[in-house]
Amino acid sequence: MQLLQGDLLEPDYPRQLVRQTMAAFGRLDGIVHNASLNRPKAFAEVDLRHWQEMEGIHLHAPFFLAQAAAAELRLRRGAIVHITDIYAERPLLGYLPYSVSKAALVSLTRALAKELGPEIRVNSVAPGVVLWAETQQPAEGSRAVILDRTALKRAGNPADIARAVRFLLLEADYVSGQNVVVDGGRMIY
Repeated sequence: MQLLQGDLLEPDYPRQLVRQTMAAFGRLDGIVHNASLNRPKAFAEVDLRHWQEMEGIHLHAPFFLAQAAAAELRLRRGAIVHITDIYAERPLLGYLPYSVSKAALVSLTRALAKELGPEIRVNSVAPGVVLWAETQQPAEGSRAVILDRTALKRAGNPADIARAVRFLLLEADYVSGQNVVVDGGRMIY
């Protein structure tokens, strides 16, 4: 297995990444955009740099990566899956730029599905509680309260998200422009 890495916010890196992928593997069938930043910031303290940082990684990077990869993905009738968040639909207090940029990513997913279809399917997955931050309490209260306000009364695990992504990449031939929520029923509370 070969690992490719770089800064998706560098202007030429998305095209460079596609070229490196083609050189290493000879084909490109799908993209999973999972790059993310999740930094709290009080409303009064949000500055342009923080806003642009969130917008850059959650909106610019996936757009320009899709643009760079579109020709190769069309050849394979490939797919793109973005990782969004349940807070795209339910903004989290103290995380305004994060929530807004993830909501923009859901909109980008739908817009790209129109632009790139019918050859390329574009969807997103919105995780709920999957892994807890080791060093901090959740922004919405205690872990017990959050799990109590989840229909399945438990946190998910990375395999739950991976199965949804795999489904959208490999099996969902008639699904495009959708944001699949994988949250154990958190959104219904």
